[in-house]
Amino acid sequence: MADPARQLRSTSSLADDFSRVRNDSRALSRPLSDADATVQSMPDASPAKWHLAHTTWFFETMVLKPNLAGYREFDDSFAYLFNSYYESLGERQPRPRRGMITRPHLDRIMDYRIHVEDAVGELLARGVDGPLAELIELGLHHEQQHQELLLTDILHLFSQSPLKPAYRDPTPLALAPGPGETRYVGFDGGIVEIGHGGHGFAYDCEGPRHQALIQPFRLADRLVTNGEWIEFIRDGGYREPLIWLSDGWAQILENRWTAPLYWEERDGEFWSMTLRGLQPVDVDAPVAHVSYFEADAFAAWAGKRLPTEAEWERAAEGVPVDGNFAAGGAGRLRPKPAESGDPGLRQLFGDVWEWTRSPFTPYPGFRAAEGAVGEYNGKFMNGQYVLRGGSCATPTGHVRATYRNFFQPDKRWQFSGLRLAEDA
Repeated sequence: MADPARQLRSTSSLADDFSRVRNDSRALSRPLSDADATVQSMPDASPAKWHLAHTTWFFETMVLKPNLAGYREFDDSFAYLFNSYYESLGERQPRPRRGMITRPHLDRIMDYRIHVEDAVGELLARGVDGPLAELIELGLHHEQQHQELLLTDILHLFSQSPLKPAYRDPTPLALAPGPGETRYVGFDGGIVEIGHGGHGFAYDCEGPRHQALIQPFRLADRLVTNGEWIEFIRDGGYREPLIWLSDGWAQILENRWTAPLYWEERDGEFWSMTLRGLQPVDVDAPVAHVSYFEADAFAAWAGKRLPTEAEWERAAEGVPVDGNFAAGGAGRLRPKPAESGDPGLRQLFGDVWEWTRSPFTPYPGFRAAEGAVGEYNGKFMNGQYVLRGGSCATPTGHVRATYRNFFQPDKRWQFSGLRLAEDA
């Protein structure tokens, strides 16, 4: 039987986390008008209003309806409007048409959030433990994922506007000193253990912990920079088919990629759309908004390769999870140059998600959870690649060394970059 005092502390801590995460989402929405929060700029992105409502629908549907007797549903139409991909929970608005949800108004979505928050607060006041506490914690991490998506989706939306509006203060950020030359850190090969060990929160796809065989390798001590990417562009990297995977070269021909997403050239200099508006490209900062195909081609051009996720996790073992994160929606909201002179690996966490060469597949022994929650990760384990480390749009405290992000190899609207590796 659980110790009652420990159960009370656990519930109190969960209530504090619930309040903090929900307030962070509210803070992210403050710079947005109802129109900003309604428009959908592409099928991969969702309106901010939808993110705010969907994360609330998750708590209402998964937590409150099955567990709080007498709970009154806020609006029965929301189950259709704000379900995402949970087939077992019924039909939903098609993802590419989420921007057609012009009603309800953003104010009503905020009322919905308050309604659900009050009910979850009532549930937490009664005390929760075991599977229900774990489900609420999952809901909080799910909401943090959508906080990052809200930022990246707003950036894509604002990039489509001829006004190039700024989500945050457009004052240019002070330039930091350059990161210095890349150094490579060597690691021995052998059998290593990767995956989550079961202490603290993790998504199901992060486990079970298991053994993996790696060969000796070397990993760049910092991320690839914008300046290095400009060298790649100037050397014809986007015009040389021999360094591209076949599907990547097809993307070049179809979409006419010539630079990372959001870049444009003005009088011989590159500018980029950021959450602080259109800004000159900081040549010393990590490159962002590149696809797996671009990352792989750059690595081939440089005579290197991308690391596997097992290599990345081996290198991150014991490294503090500190970095340039979103800090509750505040912070820099742009990648920043690596601090020069630091020994060992730099920028493992924050700044940009790092593409690995590993496909997103189940670990040995993986089994999806039963019920609707089992649809969370397992059914996406095909046709996607793993990214590690978090980004400048990732909420502080959300990632860990075992965290597996994943996207299709052509996607570019996330803060995705790369770190080079080579065989020892």
